[in-house]
Amino acid sequence: MNLTHKLGHCTLLCTSKTLARLDSMTNEILLEYQDHISTVTLNRPDQRNAIRFHMWEELSHLFLTLDNDNNTRAIVIRGAGTESFCAGADIQDFEKYRNDSNQGYAYNAAVDNLLETLINLKTPTISMIQGVAAGGGCEIATATDIRIATPTTRMGIPVARLGITIGHREMNSLVNLVGKGNALYILLSGRLVDGETALSMGLVTQVVPESDLEHITYKLAAEISQLAPLSHAINKEILNNVIECPSLTGLSQSQKELPLKQFDTKDYKEGYNAFLEKRKPDFIGE
Repeated sequence: MNLTHKLGHCTLLCTSKTLARLDSMTNEILLEYQDHISTVTLNRPDQRNAIRFHMWEELSHLFLTLDNDNNTRAIVIRGAGTESFCAGADIQDFEKYRNDSNQGYAYNAAVDNLLETLINLKTPTISMIQGVAAGGGCEIATATDIRIATPTTRMGIPVARLGITIGHREMNSLVNLVGKGNALYILLSGRLVDGETALSMGLVTQVVPESDLEHITYKLAAEISQLAPLSHAINKEILNNVIECPSLTGLSQSQKELPLKQFDTKDYKEGYNAFLEKRKPDFIGE
């Protein structure tokens, strides 16, 4: 059942369980929930959905809350309006929060925490990228599982235009997606690449017509949400283990046994029986 609530100036369509842990939300971040899909919208269209300092922490808290909500089985991240997914960090914060290395340390830690949170979520995440995804906006997208863009999408990390750099976690995500050569092109050129170029690099997963972006994104999210959530969670954990330890020689015993965990779940029995009975499985996440 979907419930609509008012939180300050923010309208949330969500489960009551999730709502109880989201009383600090502002209208700069919107949350909608429907049919096991939670949508997080960056809602500063007049500022191209740029992220203020406090929003990095609020987003981290929000994603962790959704990850612990059994009703949420897929998360879609998008920007308000049609011009920008997210233009990155709000330049208005730089004088107060990034004026020197001490301030920069705290700011970068907040960014790093959000990206680490996104990467380690059990719940599948999709970035629906319409318009510009620059700087921190592009970094958020690279930290999600799937990125769907349009031909007119423009993506890049032009930090050299400001005389700053990206952090190790952002670099790791970027290189894992596009490789060393393309990562260097993105960073050294300072350019924003279009959707088709981003696709050829591996920066996005799919490019679709702008008129179909929302439909295709939510169709995929719905398909993901109907599959076994524990399978998604364990597959993501195994993938992260493989990235961190490509040789597999340093895996702990518990990491080695991860692929076996599903055989003891109710969802495995449900999936197995549904296959034999030629019906659609009803997974419960247990």
